[in-house]
Amino acid sequence: MKKRLFILFTLCIALVAHAQEAEPQDSLALLDTLEMPIDTLIPIAPFYTQWNDSDLTDIEMRALDWSLRWLDTTDCIVLHDTTILPDSVYKARLQALPCVIELPYNERVRAFILRYVKRSPKQVARMMRMSEYYFPLFEEALSRYGLPYELKYLPVIESALNPIARSYVGAAGLWQFMPGTAKLFGLEVNSLVDERMDPVKSTEAACRFLSSMYNVFHDWNLVIAAYNCGSGNVNKAIRRAGGKRDFWSIYPFLPRETRNYVPIFIAANYAMNYGQEHGICKAPIENKVLLTDTIQLTERMHLLQISTLLDIEMEELRRLNPQYSRDILPGGNAYALCLPADKVGPFIDRQDSIAAYKADSLINNRRAEIDLAKVTSVNGAYRVNGVTYYTIKNGDTLGGIAKKFHCSVKQLKQWNGLTNDIIRAGKKLKICK
Repeated sequence: MKKRLFILFTLCIALVAHAQEAEPQDSLALLDTLEMPIDTLIPIAPFYTQWNDSDLTDIEMRALDWSLRWLDTTDCIVLHDTTILPDSVYKARLQALPCVIELPYNERVRAFILRYVKRSPKQVARMMRMSEYYFPLFEEALSRYGLPYELKYLPVIESALNPIARSYVGAAGLWQFMPGTAKLFGLEVNSLVDERMDPVKSTEAACRFLSSMYNVFHDWNLVIAAYNCGSGNVNKAIRRAGGKRDFWSIYPFLPRETRNYVPIFIAANYAMNYGQEHGICKAPIENKVLLTDTIQLTERMHLLQISTLLDIEMEELRRLNPQYSRDILPGGNAYALCLPADKVGPFIDRQDSIAAYKADSLINNRRAEIDLAKVTSVNGAYRVNGVTYYTIKNGDTLGGIAKKFHCSVKQLKQWNGLTNDIIRAGKKLKICK
């Protein structure tokens, strides 16, 4: 799953690592030397912007536009905490987390922890609030597959918990599946439906994918690395490391972005669990979260039909059903429609009228059958769809042609845009009658 991250992200790591000998406050001072907006350096805080290719490495920045629609980030309750804690505190907190996956501490992990909690607290606040919506879904699926709960933090660093996030290389959804991988694990991806955007189905696919990777590597840090760069690159790194099967042993032989990926994952675990200890509170919700319910539809339907007759904002319907990229449920097979809970009953009562509303213009405007144009011969010419085409021959005049086809010279000129009576052999004339 190819992505991009600013090259200054790597510079940040180098600066912080170099500062380990200094007093703790100096680490934060060194981070201040990066003359870059706070929100640009952390994978939990992605957004769309313009940069030269030379400024980018291989990790993609993702957008938070979706979350901004329903989280109030203008008055996020974040206390400015400039305290740099001793390494022993970060290490002890990581070790205290009830995790199956090993979460070791080192200077790289420290750099990313500081970047989360010291430079992007509002972004962490957004993620802490959004986790209330998505983590129960992730945990339920992870539990069914017997997977560690801490894998729920992968979508934090992959998509910033944005179900409609898309990377520049084509990965999409909470779990940032590429189309080929998505289809391999049972997701439908076509012009109308992209189930990578479906939180439930994409989470199921992610669990199957992670389970299959663990059956190969039997080490969760290697699985997380393979999630980023593919199993082939991890196997190559293992071979180059003399067969060692530990992430930190094969670390030098992994792609650059993957060397950062596991430390980022560890830092995300820390930030999402200990944000409050750094004065970070969950972002307030601008609008109340709706109770929702899902029904299965086998008939073709457009979200605009539902929006209009049930009085639901189109943006709300799109947010609840992000997998329908063109606002159309294709029909035929059963497709899930997520609605506010109080609209499910009215939908069932009015389903026929909803399906009929503007159906001709919205969903029935695809021609199922088309007659081929028929060509017939008339007076040495051919006729297609009611228009006759005559090829001018040597000796022809407009008057003679008009007489042959029972029209006037004036009509011939109008039909063919002629301004005089001059015609040339081999050219075609249209007779529109």
